[in-house]
Amino acid sequence: MAQAGESPMKQFEITRLIDINIGGVDASFTNASLWMVVAILGITLFTTIAMSGRALVPGRMQSMAELSYEFVANMLRENVGSEGMKYFPFVFTLFMFILFCNMLGMIPGSFTVTSHIIVTFAMAFFIFLAVTIIGFAIHGLGFLKLFVPSGIPVVLVPLLVVIEVISYLTRPISLSVRLFANMLAGHTMLKVFGGFVVALGAFGVVPLLFMVALTGLEFLVAFLQAYVFAILTCIYLNDAIHLH
Repeated sequence: MAQAGESPMKQFEITRLIDINIGGVDASFTNASLWMVVAILGITLFTTIAMSGRALVPGRMQSMAELSYEFVANMLRENVGSEGMKYFPFVFTLFMFILFCNMLGMIPGSFTVTSHIIVTFAMAFFIFLAVTIIGFAIHGLGFLKLFVPSGIPVVLVPLLVVIEVISYLTRPISLSVRLFANMLAGHTMLKVFGGFVVALGAFGVVPLLFMVALTGLEFLVAFLQAYVFAILTCIYLNDAIHLH
């Protein structure tokens, strides 16, 4: 529960848990590192337990695991086609990691890893590099056709190429900022209204009700942001494979 007078931004502070210095580089194990490890362990535990006792009539855990699998698989088939299924392990891992990080961040006293731009940008930049490499690996220099829209007058080609290149280069920025900003804003709002509830005491019923509704909305946003990140990755893969 939020304490009266406590800054809403305090929840985003990164603290060192284990000091590690390698060649003058600070590689300390932080609370962000801890919750990323927790997310990975949670995903591993969930998938292992869910599929350990596979049955023809699936139980609750198995149904959730199969639903997650089909959700991502259908996302790839619809946006990339059958050629995209070879990238299923990566997209599935990406989706589950972001989803678990977002959901774990909803636990009081936890840390929201995806509320930090350095984390979301690292994932987005890796996707940007991977998609670019895949595009050149499949098409060679023909991948550059992606920046020349078909069916346009020759006189407009230079202008549109510049626009397309800028749009392509800003992909990691827009992808990372979207996730970071949504998680940062949502958790800040929850903290602010939590502070109102504490400060107003018995008169904090209205902000408490609003906070309950906002919490439900934040759970939905946590899922939607994982979905948006994954589906945009699929769209970028489709561009690299099919030059759309």
